[in-house]
Amino acid sequence: MEFTELIYGRESIRDYDPKKPVSKETLDKILDAGRIAPSAKNLQPWKFLVIQSPEMLEKVRTCYKGEWFKSAPVILVVIGNKDKAWIRSYDGYISIETDLTIAMTHLILAAENEGVGTCFIEAYDPEILRNVLTLKENQVVYSITPLGYPHDGFKKRGNKLRKPLSEVVEYL
Repeated sequence: MEFTELIYGRESIRDYDPKKPVSKETLDKILDAGRIAPSAKNLQPWKFLVIQSPEMLEKVRTCYKGEWFKSAPVILVVIGNKDKAWIRSYDGYISIETDLTIAMTHLILAAENEGVGTCFIEAYDPEILRNVLTLKENQVVYSITPLGYPHDGFKKRGNKLRKPLSEVVEYL
């Protein structure tokens, strides 16, 4: 897909068909896009957890209240290791959130390119995920997204409500 078409066509999907699984081949393409994402000092402080077993899906789904979330056949959880992230010496800034945001963006755009729907979710209960995934103290859940195909007949809205360029760009 041409890049401009890809970024303008991507939108959050909240209507998944649980009977349409995402193939391992497609998942690998999506995950590889996250793997090659840039990170500060190329430290790659991330791990991508692919939740697809019925038992783990049931547990992970408790972290988010939206009913539509329960129909996605796969949930992708992006976690980072705070101890492995780059730290800026001038002020102690830790790059973990920036690195993981870039990786998640790569994953979501790759999914769109493969025709797989996603929805970047931040409104989850992090404690539930920490417990369900048995994360270590230095690991942080950054974001989650369902992965799946929309139901037959699903139509994208196609109308991205975004501020005009003149409101978000300043030339100095």
